[in-house]
Amino acid sequence: MDEFAQVSRREAGAEETAVANRSWWDAEAGEYYAEHGSFLGDTELVWGPEGWREDELTLLGDVGGKDVLEIGAGAGQGARWVARHGGRVVATDLSAGMVRKGLDLNLRSSPDGGSAPVPFAQCDAVALPFADHSFDVVFTAYGAVPFVADTALLMREVARVLRPGGRFVFSTTHPVRWAFPDDPGPEGLTATQSYFDRMPYVESDADGEATYVEHHRTLGDRVRELVGAGLFLVDLVEPPWPERNEQSWGGWSPLRGRLLPGTAIFVCYRP
Repeated sequence: MDEFAQVSRREAGAEETAVANRSWWDAEAGEYYAEHGSFLGDTELVWGPEGWREDELTLLGDVGGKDVLEIGAGAGQGARWVARHGGRVVATDLSAGMVRKGLDLNLRSSPDGGSAPVPFAQCDAVALPFADHSFDVVFTAYGAVPFVADTALLMREVARVLRPGGRFVFSTTHPVRWAFPDDPGPEGLTATQSYFDRMPYVESDADGEATYVEHHRTLGDRVRELVGAGLFLVDLVEPPWPERNEQSWGGWSPLRGRLLPGTAIFVCYRP
């Protein structure tokens, strides 16, 4: 973060959020992959900083022969996992920088040892350029959901492109973590803010222009958003920190992860 940047909790609307996050991920795409690429892998679906993979949790079900959409895909690692398991997949992201990184990875990693590269589309997750009922599965691992101001609209948009019986799975920061400082050490174990404070986290430049925005919702908010979109919540996974993972990632760490949930994974379907 720039030495002149300001951190605050303040209102941030849909347009300000989208502009800030698009620019931030455009600028950070290369550095983000350099820092986290080895942890995420190029053809794996990792659900969060704890390191649990779809091969272990099997939350998407059998994707073989299905039409699958990854929103907030970043460099498309999850989409490549789907392709490797026989799904017909499309990856989308708000950031052109992330899409370019995904296309670069297409050139050096074949999803299943010979199939076509994963197709990408740059778009906002609240305005998907796909027809109604286009997909059997939609998913995202820490993508889109925390970076959108109107997540109720996002849920409705996902429900629109899902076929009846289709599945939506997404992971995001567990909302209880917002009550604690974003610190991987002992200082991060004392609650300092209300869990019920939904004011966005905003990083701004010296002129006060937002450069990065995250939005917080409670567990109850998420359930109401999903129900309002006509989706059924069938599972809420709070993955524990595995003994094998000794790495810290931002405010996530073995110390905190063995005491507090860091990730929430919502498994839903469209009736």
